[in-house]
Amino acid sequence: MIDVDSLSLAELKKLKKDVDKAIETFEEREMKAAAAEAEALLRERGYSLAQIMQMGVTKPRAKVAPKYANPADPSQTWTGRGRKPHWVIDALASGKSLDDLAI
Repeated sequence: MIDVDSLSLAELKKLKKDVDKAIETFEEREMKAAAAEAEALLRERGYSLAQIMQMGVTKPRAKVAPKYANPADPSQTWTGRGRKPHWVIDALASGKSLDDLAI
């Protein structure tokens, strides 16, 4: 434990500066320590961090050809996947079917 009452003003200012810097870099030091622990565990089990990082990476999907087009504006298309565009919702609400919108 540091006896701050026995320190000079210059020593107190230096100590404050050192403490402020330690506080600012605390999270970075903790992350580095955690990363080192994780890498050691992975090496122990025969893996690398790069291999683990690749696990969550998905391959890009191939583009799907559109199946439906807006009769009022044929440049607006939909593949049939994902959320329905507003023009599809409006067409279905007006009594049309998806077959009516098919390309």
